[in-house]
Amino acid sequence: MYSKELTKGTLLPIILKLISENDKMYGYEITQRVKELTKGKIDISEGALYPILHKLEADGILETEKIYFGKRVRKYYQITTSGKLAIVEMTAELNDFINTLSLIFNAKTVTS
Repeated sequence: MYSKELTKGTLLPIILKLISENDKMYGYEITQRVKELTKGKIDISEGALYPILHKLEADGILETEKIYFGKRVRKYYQITTSGKLAIVEMTAELNDFINTLSLIFNAKTVTS
Protein backbone atom coordinates (compact mmCIF):
# COMPACT_ATOMS: atom_id res chain seq x y z
CA MET A 1 0.00 0.00 0.00
CA TYR A 2 1.25 3.49 -0.85
CA SER A 3 1.70 6.08 1.88
CA LYS A 4 -1.02 8.65 2.50
CA GLU A 5 1.48 11.40 1.72
CA LEU A 6 2.09 9.96 -1.74
CA THR A 7 -1.58 9.40 -2.65
CA LYS A 8 -3.10 12.51 -1.05
CA GLY A 9 -2.79 14.73 -4.12
CA THR A 10 -4.29 12.14 -6.45
CA LEU A 11 -7.45 11.24 -4.54
CA LEU A 12 -9.60 13.98 -6.03
CA PRO A 13 -8.87 13.09 -9.67
CA ILE A 14 -9.19 9.37 -8.90
CA ILE A 15 -12.62 9.90 -7.35
CA LEU A 16 -13.83 12.08 -10.22
CA LYS A 17 -12.55 9.67 -12.86
CA LEU A 18 -14.34 6.71 -11.29
CA ILE A 19 -17.64 8.53 -10.85
CA SER A 20 -17.52 9.84 -14.42
CA GLU A 21 -16.91 6.34 -15.79
CA ASN A 22 -19.73 4.81 -13.74
CA ASP A 23 -22.48 7.43 -14.14
CA LYS A 24 -23.03 7.54 -10.38
CA MET A 25 -21.46 5.92 -7.33
CA TYR A 26 -21.85 5.91 -3.57
CA GLY A 27 -18.99 6.35 -1.10
CA TYR A 28 -18.29 2.76 -0.09
CA GLU A 29 -18.51 1.69 -3.72
CA ILE A 30 -15.80 4.23 -4.61
CA THR A 31 -13.44 2.97 -1.91
CA GLN A 32 -13.92 -0.64 -2.94
CA ARG A 33 -13.47 0.08 -6.66
CA VAL A 34 -10.19 1.93 -6.00
CA LYS A 35 -8.96 -0.95 -3.86
CA GLU A 36 -9.95 -3.44 -6.58
CA LEU A 37 -8.39 -1.50 -9.48
CA THR A 38 -5.12 -0.89 -7.62
CA LYS A 39 -4.96 -4.41 -6.17
CA GLY A 40 -5.03 -2.91 -2.69
CA LYS A 41 -2.17 -0.45 -3.26
CA ILE A 42 -4.42 2.58 -2.80
CA ASP A 43 -6.85 2.52 0.10
CA ILE A 44 -9.12 5.54 0.49
CA SER A 45 -10.42 5.93 4.02
CA GLU A 46 -13.84 7.39 4.74
CA GLY A 47 -12.06 10.23 6.54
CA ALA A 48 -10.30 11.15 3.29
CA LEU A 49 -13.17 10.39 0.91
CA TYR A 50 -16.15 12.25 2.34
CA PRO A 51 -14.53 15.68 2.77
CA ILE A 52 -13.51 15.51 -0.91
CA LEU A 53 -17.01 14.47 -2.00
CA HIS A 54 -18.61 17.24 0.08
CA LYS A 55 -16.24 19.86 -1.33
CA LEU A 56 -16.90 18.71 -4.91
CA GLU A 57 -20.63 18.91 -4.23
CA ALA A 58 -20.31 22.41 -2.72
CA ASP A 59 -18.26 23.48 -5.77
CA GLY A 60 -20.98 22.25 -8.14
CA ILE A 61 -18.82 19.52 -9.67
CA LEU A 62 -20.93 16.72 -8.17
CA GLU A 63 -24.60 16.41 -7.41
CA THR A 64 -26.24 13.84 -5.19
CA GLU A 65 -29.24 11.60 -5.30
CA LYS A 66 -30.57 9.80 -2.23
CA ILE A 67 -31.97 6.34 -2.80
CA TYR A 68 -33.79 4.55 0.00
CA PHE A 69 -33.32 0.84 0.69
CA GLY A 70 -35.88 0.11 3.35
CA LYS A 71 -34.79 2.22 6.32
CA ARG A 72 -31.34 2.82 4.87
CA VAL A 73 -30.40 5.73 2.64
CA ARG A 74 -27.61 5.55 0.09
CA LYS A 75 -26.26 8.83 -1.26
CA TYR A 76 -25.11 8.56 -4.88
CA TYR A 77 -22.74 11.09 -6.42
CA GLN A 78 -22.75 11.99 -10.09
CA ILE A 79 -20.88 14.48 -12.24
CA THR A 80 -22.57 17.76 -13.20
CA THR A 81 -22.16 19.36 -16.61
CA SER A 82 -19.54 21.77 -15.28
CA GLY A 83 -17.88 18.86 -13.50
CA LYS A 84 -17.25 17.14 -16.84
CA LEU A 85 -15.05 20.04 -17.92
CA ALA A 86 -13.22 19.94 -14.58
CA ILE A 87 -12.46 16.23 -15.11
CA VAL A 88 -10.97 16.88 -18.55
CA GLU A 89 -8.76 19.65 -17.16
CA MET A 90 -7.73 17.65 -14.09
CA THR A 91 -6.93 14.55 -16.14
CA ALA A 92 -4.76 16.56 -18.53
CA GLU A 93 -2.93 18.20 -15.62
CA LEU A 94 -2.38 14.88 -13.86
CA ASN A 95 -1.08 13.18 -17.02
CA ASP A 96 1.30 16.09 -17.61
CA PHE A 97 2.48 15.84 -14.00
CA ILE A 98 3.10 12.08 -14.37
CA ASN A 99 5.09 12.72 -17.54
CA THR A 100 7.12 15.38 -15.73
CA LEU A 101 7.85 13.02 -12.84
CA SER A 102 9.03 10.40 -15.31
CA LEU A 103 11.61 12.90 -16.58
CA ILE A 104 13.09 12.89 -13.10
CA PHE A 105 12.66 9.31 -12.03
CA ASN A 106 13.30 7.60 -15.35
CA ALA A 107 16.19 9.81 -16.41
CA LYS A 108 19.55 8.22 -16.88
CA THR A 109 22.01 10.18 -14.88
CA VAL A 110 25.22 11.10 -16.63
CA THR A 111 28.31 10.95 -14.51
CA SER A 112 31.69 12.33 -15.50
